[in-house]
Amino acid sequence: MTEQAKPKVPAKSSRRRAREFVVQGLYQWQLTQETVANIERFLRESNTSFVKADEELFRAVFFGAVREVTDLVLALAPHVDRPFEEISPVERAILFAGAYEILRMPQTPYPVIVNEAIELAKTFGGTDGHKFVNGVLDKLAALVRAEEIES
Repeated sequence: MTEQAKPKVPAKSSRRRAREFVVQGLYQWQLTQETVANIERFLRESNTSFVKADEELFRAVFFGAVREVTDLVLALAPHVDRPFEEISPVERAILFAGAYEILRMPQTPYPVIVNEAIELAKTFGGTDGHKFVNGVLDKLAALVRAEEIES
């Protein structure tokens, strides 16, 4: 009996890894209210693949999203169909990260941000969480990146 070759899984980019750690950090922050410095240290020490993540992107999005969480909630709230507290902490973490990038990192094209958020929701979120995340971030991008969408 011959063994079938397993399909090759592409390696994760350093930016994808950074976004995964951002979501994990934001999730932990929501549940524990631990300091971002302690959460960052925990992520670094508990996962050997942290060194493969884009550290600059991780720090910008993680620290920025925590610092600006109130503004992010205000920007996202009009696009959600329920009270923000009823959104799962995983999906909130993904929305915070995606919204931060859409609002504060114009150098990253919005379709990349939305697609990355969808993939994170498929990995970490509930069954249809990726559809919810996609809808919310698309609506936010339509408002704040209208010129980019038109071109």
